Amino acid sequence: MSQPEVLQIGAYPPADEALLKQHFTLHRYFEADDQAAYLATHGAQIRAIATRGDLAVPAELIAALPALEIISVYGVGYDGVAVDACRARNIRLSNTPDVLTGDVADFAVAMLLGLSRQLVQGDHWTRSGQWQQAPLPLTHRVHGKRAGILGLGRIGSAIAKRLAAFDMEIFYSSRSPKDQPNWTYIADPVALAAASDFLFIASAATAETHHVVNREVLAALGPQGMLLNISRAANIDEAALLEALENGVIRSAALDVFEGEPALNPRFQALDNVLLQPHQGSGTFETRQAMGDLVRNNLIAHFAGQALLTPVL
Repeated sequence: MSQPEVLQIGAYPPADEALLKQHFTLHRYFEADDQAAYLATHGAQIRAIATRGDLAVPAELIAALPALEIISVYGVGYDGVAVDACRARNIRLSNTPDVLTGDVADFAVAMLLGLSRQLVQGDHWTRSGQWQQAPLPLTHRVHGKRAGILGLGRIGSAIAKRLAAFDMEIFYSSRSPKDQPNWTYIADPVALAAASDFLFIASAATAETHHVVNREVLAALGPQGMLLNISRAANIDEAALLEALENGVIRSAALDVFEGEPALNPRFQALDNVLLQPHQGSGTFETRQAMGDLVRNNLIAHFAGQALLTPVL
């Protein structure tokens, strides 16, 4: 029996691609010079899409695949997928939650420590010989401060648990209060920012959270506040953030996601009060292997007539 044909939207680690090829016929759509012609040739046979959380699967692409049954996302975020188009045709959708929660939460705390204690600058200070001329300027304390978490889902909760070990007071915003008696619920993002020394953005990207971090939120965070984003770039008004960083509205920011990444606004690169990271929150060998396994196993389950391991739809 022939293998199900899968449209691959972006590259995966070689080991994951090799395992996918054992079960499916992969069509490397992202390498096609003329994607419209590619779909005209192969689209009728495509039964699945394998994509990544940072890539788009628009309604137009879904419409060009009449046999499409399932979209499997390598990543927890699926905001790039035209979900309404999937619902309209009963197309299944899966992602890779849980397996990346710990690494992303670890990385959020690493960004907090790295920026507050100036670890990158300290390394350069030592390597360049500046330490022989003068000590590194003083940095900022982390423990005992107030942390706000916008979005207390899996990742937000994991961040909060780690920050509690730093004797921090934890505030959070989510759709509804959680059963966390030691953490304080604040529904309004502006009020959450005003209560925080460090504001972590861990919310899913939805129409409701688009640019939820705006000028008002940044002003409430204030000139001693730090913003940290390990969620989606769309959750922050990037123009407002750049203005806030350039004009001292907030003290600093640590960012793992950007509009238009991997390209980013060059204004970020001119700033010395921002820590820039290449969207690597889940970037460990262990997590990427687990993510690849889930993408593959969700596809295998679907074509075997079994329940998806991690269904969205």
